[in-house]
Amino acid sequence: MAKRKTRGLYHGYLVIDKPAGMTSHDVVGRVRRILGERRVGHAGTLDPAAVGVLPIAVGLATRTVEYLADASKAYVAEVTFGIRTDSADGDGEVVTVEDAGGVTREMVEDALRAFEGPQMQVPPMHSAIKVGGQRMYELARRGETIELEPRPITIHDIHLVGWEPPVAEIYVHCSKGTYIRSLARDLGDAVGTGAYMSNLVRVSTGPFTLDDALRLDELEELVATERWESFATHPDASLQERPAVILDDGNARSWRNGNPIQVAGASGIVRVYDDAGTWLGVGTAEAGEESIRPLKVVVES
Repeated sequence: MAKRKTRGLYHGYLVIDKPAGMTSHDVVGRVRRILGERRVGHAGTLDPAAVGVLPIAVGLATRTVEYLADASKAYVAEVTFGIRTDSADGDGEVVTVEDAGGVTREMVEDALRAFEGPQMQVPPMHSAIKVGGQRMYELARRGETIELEPRPITIHDIHLVGWEPPVAEIYVHCSKGTYIRSLARDLGDAVGTGAYMSNLVRVSTGPFTLDDALRLDELEELVATERWESFATHPDASLQERPAVILDDGNARSWRNGNPIQVAGASGIVRVYDDAGTWLGVGTAEAGEESIRPLKVVVES
C-alpha cells in the first residue's frame, strides 16, 4: 500500500485531442512543459498517425491511470479496400493491390456483422507487443516474421457510418487489446480484396470523449487564463464506475494512517471519501470480508 502527500500545482485528468504526427509520449512531454509539472502520464497509446482522445493524467491522477487499463474504447476508422500493407495501416509498405470495384455497401455491412461479439484476433506484426524481449515492430523493420498467437477481444458494436467506394468509414466500440489495424486487415480478407486502415480517430476511452478533448494550443491558453478545475477532471475520474465508500471522521483518520477499515458489503476496487466529500484514495475488499484494505492513500499536505 502506497501513501503520498499531494505535491505540485495540478492534479487531475486532461483529455487531449492528439494531433497526427505526434507520439503519445510527445504529447506527455508537451503537457509537462505547458504545466511545469513532472508527474504526467497517458492512458492508452495512439499510433503517431492516429488522432483523437488521449487521456493525460497529471499529479495525483497518475496514481489512478492503471484503472483505465480495462476501459473500453471507441473509434471511427477508414478502411480502404483493394490494398494490403505489411503493417495493415498507411505507414506500411504496399504488399498487394487488387480490384475492389466489386465491393458493395451490402457486402461490407454483411461482413461487419460477423465481427461483433467475443472473438480471437491476431495482432499486427507492426505492434508494441514484446516477443523474446523485443518489440514486434523492431523485428518487422528487420524483415523478420513471427506467427503471433490470437488474443481474446470483444467488439461491443461495429457498424458502417459512411461508404465512398473503395473506402468504408466504420464505428467500432471495443474492449482493451483490440487492434483496429487488424480489424481492417480481417475485414479485407472477409470481402476477398484485402484492405488497410487508412485513417483512425479515437472518439472515447472509458469516460473520456472527443467532445471533452482539448487541442494542445487550447490547453496552453487555458492554463494561462482559466482555473484548472474548469477544464480538468478530478483524479478519481477513472474510477467513476467503481463503488464509493464514505468514511466518518474516525475511520477517515485511521484510513489516512494506512489501516484497514471495517465496512460491510464492499467488494473489489472501491473509491474512498470522507463525509465532507474529500477523496481519500483507493481500496480493495475481498468478497465475503467485512473490511477494505488501502491500496492508495491520498494524504493532504
